[in-house]
Amino acid sequence: MTRPKVHVKKGDLVQVITGKYAGKRGKVLRVIPSESRVVVEGVNIVKRHTKPNPKLPQGGIIEKEAPIHSSNVMIVCSKCNNPTRIGKKFLENGEKVRVCKKCGQVLDK
Repeated sequence: MTRPKVHVKKGDLVQVITGKYAGKRGKVLRVIPSESRVVVEGVNIVKRHTKPNPKLPQGGIIEKEAPIHSSNVMIVCSKCNNPTRIGKKFLENGEKVRVCKKCGQVLDK
């Protein structure tokens, strides 16, 4: 069985390209590769009823981000500031990095 791959990493700036939150940008907070899903800051907000616990002593209704499918987001290039597809490239030192398909900018830090 092959390990599922996701084209985004935690901390990437992404733009939602389809659905209720289309056009919204946010940072990837969590990646769930087994389900091909990502949690994006400020996107797909749901309300959850929670019992009192040490973290939230009074309990109540809290709003939090729910995962969305990774195919519904595109990485935003820091140079051209547009959502873009990504390519892979090997650097001189043999390191494999992600690059912007539009301008060739290296997306990995």
